Amino acid sequence: MANTAAAEGAAQEAKRRSVWAQTLRMLVRRRIVAVGIGLVVGGFLVAVLAPLLASHNPNELTIADRLRPPSRANLFGTDGFGRDVYSRVVYGARLSILVGAMSVAVASIGGGIAGLIAGFYPRLDGVLMRIMDGIMAFPNIVLAIALMASLGPSVINVIFSLGFVYMPRVARVVRSGVLVIRESLYVEAARALGARDHRILRLDILPNCLSPIIVQATFVFAYAVLGEAALSFLGVGVPPYISSWGNILSEGRQFITQAPWITIFPGVAIMLTVLGLNVVGDGLRDACDPRMRYLYGRMSKSTKA
Repeated sequence: MANTAAAEGAAQEAKRRSVWAQTLRMLVRRRIVAVGIGLVVGGFLVAVLAPLLASHNPNELTIADRLRPPSRANLFGTDGFGRDVYSRVVYGARLSILVGAMSVAVASIGGGIAGLIAGFYPRLDGVLMRIMDGIMAFPNIVLAIALMASLGPSVINVIFSLGFVYMPRVARVVRSGVLVIRESLYVEAARALGARDHRILRLDILPNCLSPIIVQATFVFAYAVLGEAALSFLGVGVPPYISSWGNILSEGRQFITQAPWITIFPGVAIMLTVLGLNVVGDGLRDACDPRMRYLYGRMSKSTKA
């Protein structure tokens, strides 16, 4: 019996590894997804290596060099205070990546817990989902602005506001998965063996909901980057003295005709980051779909034959 159980466990582990390997191959072999991964990784590297990549102090004021066009000394030109736009864009990547990652964490943890409880306990399902529906009834940016207006401008408040706004998206995805998984035979077996609810949720249900959570997290990441830029652009995001893409856009709008480079470069940075995240999210969604993996496996076998 012990040998049989060990053999079954090894077979399941090998199957799990093959599924992850196939998923990784599907992601890498699609050129558009590989480009998206490159954009996302590049954004993370820029954020991590910002002190090494920046050519100037992003907050250094040089009034004599204000509104200079792009040149060797200032790759992206200077803004209205003579600050180097390139250095501000590089350091702005740090804030955008930080806000996006932490907003994903808040939304995933809060939405994941709400979705697990709502899907597993029918009595709480109606209450929790109506709360989530009430949050989703407000436009995302309007609700985020209202939260920031009441909390005040700071990085922590931006993270909390965006995480709270996008939490219902994760909750609904997790709930839909739990509704299916809770009726599975292995969950019924765990209940019959006397396993407590928190153990079933943690060990049997949550691992099977990770794929949709990861896919949804990539889209929430992209929305959070856009949301931070929008809040900072409107003046209710991070404080103005912090380099962020939204703050650079907000400061450059009054010079849009005289110095368009102030808005062009942070706008391109936002576009590339969001594009990469959306492409990676689409790729993960297809790779985590069992039907797509089956078709990919059939195509791979036919190609080898």
